[in-house]
Amino acid sequence: MRINKAGRLLIVCIITAAIAVVAWWWWQRQEALNFVRYEEFGIDMPVNYAIHGIDVSKFQKEINWDAVQQMQVDKIRISFAFIKATEGITRQDAAFKRNWQKAGEAGLIRGAYHFFYATRDPLKQAVNFKNVVQLTSGDLPPVLDIETHNNQPPAVIRSTAKIWLEELEKAYGIKPIIYTNLKFYNTYLGDEFNDYPLWIAHYYQKERPRVDREWVFWQHSDIGRVNGIKTIVDFNVFRGDSAALMKMCLP
Repeated sequence: MRINKAGRLLIVCIITAAIAVVAWWWWQRQEALNFVRYEEFGIDMPVNYAIHGIDVSKFQKEINWDAVQQMQVDKIRISFAFIKATEGITRQDAAFKRNWQKAGEAGLIRGAYHFFYATRDPLKQAVNFKNVVQLTSGDLPPVLDIETHNNQPPAVIRSTAKIWLEELEKAYGIKPIIYTNLKFYNTYLGDEFNDYPLWIAHYYQKERPRVDREWVFWQHSDIGRVNGIKTIVDFNVFRGDSAALMKMCLP
């Protein structure tokens, strides 16, 4: 039986896709993820990654940022912090101003995030963030925290999120980061947002996030401990080295 040109092309595509899947599976198997328990941090840490960080809001109360920065156990120390800035159209995190200033003074790389509602005007939400957050050289890009659907369909969530992202990219001259969890990303965002750096939440499972695209930050625990913070706190890792992290920041 003769196979026409289109048929041959289809076979080549299928074989290529199969090879890619096998290569990805092999890479995942070869680079086994290694967790080590650190009582000082109160959690198992994924030690395959060299750059560790936290994210905070007013719920962490008053933070001693110098103590956060100075804590080191073996080779693990806190290098970056994402700090809640705003929520919706009118809300600002009560601890943002102090956290932002003190984290910077302590020498940590800082990032600010906005908790987003698809039911609120995205432009007004962008204005709320811009009025509060002054990013400078060495700061991480702005972060869209999008994790609640508020009974909105995916099309509405995608369209409103894109407005916020594009507005912030114009304002700061850098592509914002998206923070969400696996299910939300796959259900409500997907391929249209694959060009944005992804910070993914994936707790309580000793495996890498199973998302069909590259991620940059992984929030792997919400029950960590660190010197200088009296409450539990979220822990994250960066997928890269210190040079890559600095490359992500505003020039």
